[in-house]
Amino acid sequence: MTIKEGWRGRVYEDFEVGDLYEHPLGRTVTETDNSWFTLLTQNTAPLHFDRHYAAQTDFGRSLVNSCFTRALVTGQSVTDISQNVMANLGWDEIRMPNPVFEGDTLYSRSQVLDKPGSNSRPNVGLVTVRTTGYNQDGKVVLRFKRTAMIYKRGQAPKIPRVEIAD
Repeated sequence: MTIKEGWRGRVYEDFEVGDLYEHPLGRTVTETDNSWFTLLTQNTAPLHFDRHYAAQTDFGRSLVNSCFTRALVTGQSVTDISQNVMANLGWDEIRMPNPVFEGDTLYSRSQVLDKPGSNSRPNVGLVTVRTTGYNQDGKVVLRFKRTAMIYKRGQAPKIPRVEIAD
């Protein structure tokens, strides 16, 4: 039997400025996602968890917590962008041009904007991407720039290999 290694993500050398990655997984946001995230983060805005209150707003229904939206879209990008991250350095220019509602399905893509080296750490390089999250109707719901320190080839921590008896 041949063992085939699973996807380990890109390393610094794999990125090229201008590359566009369509992230493979969509995710439908549930009422439970929104309520739990909102309560876990102690966000007391009733717009996120009180249907009666939310029905009286301009939106007419509960709005998904914007921090959840950012976390979800960032997570969708990990397999393509930061699987081999040493550290995230920042999210900039965060914009949310359209609301996200419970029941929306979000998708995302990222484009590489810059990839300078690192002056202080020879084992990593910096990668800056613009990530866009959009819903099932193609409406952009989130856009941000993110900069991360990505390990260079052969520098990421090793995942242990275990022999499994049949």
